[in-house]
This record gives sequence, C-alpha cells and structure tokens, in this order.
Amino acid sequence: MQPHSGTSANQIVIGSLLSPGARIMGLGLNSGGHLSHGSPVSLIGQWFEAIEYHVGEDNWLDYDEVRRLALQTRPDLIVAGASAYPRSIDFARFRAIADEVGAYLLADISHISGLVVAGEHQSPIDHTHFTTTSTYKQLYGPRGGLILMGKDHEQLSSDGRTTLSQRLQKATFPFFQSTPSLNTIAAKARALGMVATPSFKLLARRVVEDAQALACELKARGYDVLTGGTDNHMVLLNIASSGLTGTVAERALEECGIVVNKNRIPGDTRSALVTSGLRLGSNGVAARGMYIEEMGICAELIDRVLSSVQQTDERHYTLDEHVKADVSACVHELCAQFTISGYAG
Repeated sequence: MQPHSGTSANQIVIGSLLSPGARIMGLGLNSGGHLSHGSPVSLIGQWFEAIEYHVGEDNWLDYDEVRRLALQTRPDLIVAGASAYPRSIDFARFRAIADEVGAYLLADISHISGLVVAGEHQSPIDHTHFTTTSTYKQLYGPRGGLILMGKDHEQLSSDGRTTLSQRLQKATFPFFQSTPSLNTIAAKARALGMVATPSFKLLARRVVEDAQALACELKARGYDVLTGGTDNHMVLLNIASSGLTGTVAERALEECGIVVNKNRIPGDTRSALVTSGLRLGSNGVAARGMYIEEMGICAELIDRVLSSVQQTDERHYTLDEHVKADVSACVHELCAQFTISGYAG
C-alpha cells in the first residue's frame, strides 16, 4: 500500500484500526519520537489519547518503562520507532510487550528502512502487525510512503470479519488516497530497484560506518554525543553543553554549506523552535562516496564553525567572516570531489 508519506502511512494505520479516543503509546518528542506518534500538536495526538514512553537517564530506550506503562494504561496500539534515536530498536521485545497487553504494534522505520533492507538493522516485518516507512530519506526515492505487513496480514481485525490487510486496504483506498501520481510511482519503482542491488548493501554499511566515525571524531573534539555513539545514520549532540542553542548551531553551519537540523533532546527545556540538540546524518555523505577519512574532515569543519560562533541570545549570533569563507570553500571542494552519481560501491 502506498500513501503519500510515512506520516500519512501512520495516520492510515491508526485511523483504520482505532476509533477516535482510543489509546496509543509512542516515543515522546524529547526522547526522539515523531509528531505522528501521538504528539498533542498532531492530528493523531488530537484524535486519540496518547501515552508517551521515554528513554532512560542514559538516553537509551527504556523497555522496562515501556512495559510498565503498557501494563498500567493498556493501550490499543503501540508505536515502535523514532525520528531522532541513534541506537537500534528491539522490535521483538516491543512485540512481547504488545502481546502481553493485547495491543497492535506499529513499527515506523522511515529513518532506518534502508538499513533494514540491507540487513544493517533488525527487520520489524514479522515482529510487528504493521510497518510503515517513507520512500525518500534512506531509500533515496521520491516523496511517498509504504505500509507493509508480515505474518499477521491474515489475522482477523477487531470487527471479527475482515483481516488486518483488508481493513488497511479499504482505509488506503478509497477512504484516504487520492489520484495516483504516475511519475512518482515510476520514481518509487526506480528507487526500490536500486535498493535491491548489491551496491546498496555497500552503501548501507558505509552509512553506518560514516556515522560511527563522525560520532567518534566529534567526541574526540569534546562534543557531548548522546548515548556515546550510534548504531544507525544519526549522530545526536547535546549542543547546549557547548554553550549554544540548536537553532544557532543549525543556522551557523548552514551559512557554511553544512546542513544539519536542530532537535529537542531528553530533558530539553527550550522550545522546539530553539532546542538544545543537534541532529546530524550520514545518508547524504555516504551516497556521495565519502568514507571514514572524510568524516574526520567533516568533524573538523563542523568544529571550526561551532567554536567560532559568538551567540548573542538563543536565536542570534555572529560568525567570523574568514571562518565562514574558509569553511564554505572546503565544503565546496569536498562536494566537488565526491559528486552524487548513484550508489557508489
């Protein structure tokens, strides 16, 4: 099934199974969750009763808390997945919790689907009732989404008449999906065809190794890397420990041609428009063919910018023009050396 995005895929699954007011559990935004997992500012958060679970004091997922909350609140559906969590997710453990409380389990792998396909992360397909993903991000395709099912596709839904797959199909069309975009469908086919090639497995391995190398380089330069490293493509920094806000760090780096994004982190007291965290990802640099040596260069350029920023308040700053010019030139040179030309092996 092909909805418009990973977010709409989540909406289809939850909306097709549950009535408004039903209870869902998802990872809180400050712990790395996504808006569509039950945030009160999202459609799902306003239509359903959302319960947040969190990471522990070490910033790793706290499965004991997930189980305790599930037993206490008896949710109808649990979402396993994140948009800013740098460690592997144990979908089998989530399924055990869901079965214990009689809940559906939805895995949102929009940010790690490429790693799942390539075997660099545990697959949720037969552990969860439903799996959703976007087709851009780590599948390197056009904007779109997928809803996938494994061994539970023939399980009867709560109405006792239709299977789970039949219920989702009806919810996708005609209830939700509009006119298909044929050029987008063709682009998805092209992207998924490339995902099935041996070179994509090499790319996925490089994605992980690049992120791990970048995390190590930034730690060596004194940055607070949450969880101490990464298992996927994400490196999450507590940038507040460097005396900056997420939005200042984001804008300063972007001025120099380095694209990252501000992100809330566990215990964040700043608003989502400011934040205390910074999220970096290796998908783009890996697709260009950059490897571990280049991650040292990237970390050096990031550090040159952030150590030169003079923050005047939580949203404003000054940046030395010589640093800006030098780093921008280095970024341009690096990108010219590693051009985007498909999935380099």
